[in-house]
Amino acid sequence: MNAILIILTLVEVLLLVVVLAGYLIAVAASLDRALDSLRKITIGVKAIDSQVEPIESEVRGINGALEKVAGALTEVSR
Repeated sequence: MNAILIILTLVEVLLLVVVLAGYLIAVAASLDRALDSLRKITIGVKAIDSQVEPIESEVRGINGALEKVAGALTEVSR
């Protein structure tokens, strides 16, 4: 009788280890997919950053021209 209980306990422990290993593998796969998504997002953000970078110099030029227009309009209104 004791031998049967020992065997059943070992089988139960083995099943528990197999189930836990399965869950850990599933979590690892989910994390891997999340990492892949984050890599793609990083590439996209870097692309957007490189495309938006020239805007700063253009905006400074536009602001300079608008300051000239504002100064001219002030002189005309006097």
